[in-house]
Amino acid sequence: MTGPGTRRYGVAVLEADRRTRNQILRQAASISLAVTPFAAAFGVLCAEANFSLTETVGFSTLVFGGSAQFASATVLADSGTVAAAVTAGALLNLRSMAFGIVMAPALKGPLWWRVVVSQLMIDESTAIGVARTELRWRRFGYLAGGIGVFVLWNLFTVLGFTILGGAGDLVTDLGIDATIPAAFLALLWPRLSHPDQRLIAAIGAAVAVVTAPLLPAGIPIVAAGLAVVVLRPWRSEP
Repeated sequence: MTGPGTRRYGVAVLEADRRTRNQILRQAASISLAVTPFAAAFGVLCAEANFSLTETVGFSTLVFGGSAQFASATVLADSGTVAAAVTAGALLNLRSMAFGIVMAPALKGPLWWRVVVSQLMIDESTAIGVARTELRWRRFGYLAGGIGVFVLWNLFTVLGFTILGGAGDLVTDLGIDATIPAAFLALLWPRLSHPDQRLIAAIGAAVAVVTAPLLPAGIPIVAAGLAVVVLRPWRSEP
């Protein structure tokens, strides 16, 4: 038998779940919209580099990694070799290995499932996922962010290629290249409640800033990530 107290508890749990789900969906929508200028810019880059629409869509669908796509497409546009383009993209996507380790407990399932969802292993989906402590919400956040970005990224890639091919430096001129860092800062900020978290974040940022003028694009992020991995075991937080 269930009494009024049990029913009230059940309603409270459902309401809490609804609020959490809506909050995650809002985060996913926000960060998905934030990447659209860059997707359009990638479409413009491909159009100006004389890629075909099929090649451009293939980049955004199969590679699906913003910085890696820009690096590889730029190398090819400058008459670089395929090996150089693949190497540039691979270096920028090294961080995805760390993402996979972090997200693995929330994405358990058969091999085919893990292969499919690994295609969504990007900064945005991981950022939304790791913002949650419960595995079910971490999984939901990862999928919501990944699917949202995937759909809008591919849509705006096509838009940039077909309609904005002559836009040139529009994204940079309007300053909308700051939207993604701002979105990530909004996701990161609530997780800096512990002093050790703030210290590690500061060290990671310092490593990235110091190495940015010295290393190729993308490598400072990898260096900062490695610094965080080394320091993480020293945190006093459980």
